[in-house]
Amino acid sequence: MAARRALKAVLVDLSGTLHIEDAAVPGAQDALKRLRTAAVAIRFVTNTTKESKAELLERLRKMNFDVAEHEIFTSLTAARNLVQEKQVRPMLLIDDRALPDFQGIPVNDPNAVVIGLAPEHFNYQVLNQAFRLLLNGAPLIAIHKARYYKRKDGLALGPGPFITGLEYATDTKAIVVGKPEGKFFLEALRGIDCTPEEVIMIGDDCRDDVGGAQSIGMLGILVKTGKYRTADEEKINPAPYLTCESFPHAVDHILQHLL
Repeated sequence: MAARRALKAVLVDLSGTLHIEDAAVPGAQDALKRLRTAAVAIRFVTNTTKESKAELLERLRKMNFDVAEHEIFTSLTAARNLVQEKQVRPMLLIDDRALPDFQGIPVNDPNAVVIGLAPEHFNYQVLNQAFRLLLNGAPLIAIHKARYYKRKDGLALGPGPFITGLEYATDTKAIVVGKPEGKFFLEALRGIDCTPEEVIMIGDDCRDDVGGAQSIGMLGILVKTGKYRTADEEKINPAPYLTCESFPHAVDHILQHLL
């Protein structure tokens, strides 16, 4: 790992870190305001596929988070970029609310499968259609492979188990575009003059947020909100740079010790 440099940017996960569905993590709005007083760039990086970027931004603003559209980088954006790069026509296994982020992408006579979190579409008929496309050589593009996520009523299955099932059935491997892929984090930093060694990531997922960020040289802070479960920090190596109670505590540490 390269030598650690002065902190220039902070990447912040959204669901589970700043909010859970429509409820903000206590103190998160004020913590974000405090972080903005520091001389660091802030980017919000999310694997969410439940809604479009526009809907996500509106949700955050309704919770009184001061967030600009250009500061948000989603795995949906990364997936769209890859679809355009490969020039394929995807079968979109995503929530209907996320479809606007693929506006203009041809989907007739699909020759690829793009899969995210789509509970309403995870039934036998739809998954079998995807299975047949993959058997015929279509690439499998996974927006992310999260095992589970946090809802108001508790933990819920993510897209990971369904993607893994399709991989198993078709003897193929998905192309993963969201966290924890290193390219995702680097794309989120586009336009910011910094290296990974000058960045810290804050999130509630030990593998996708912290492990992914630390694998390319960033520091990672794991927060005990959202999907966090006891001893999560022991699931990755190296362990998180820091494990703390919540986003406000993470901001306190950054302001007191890293700037």
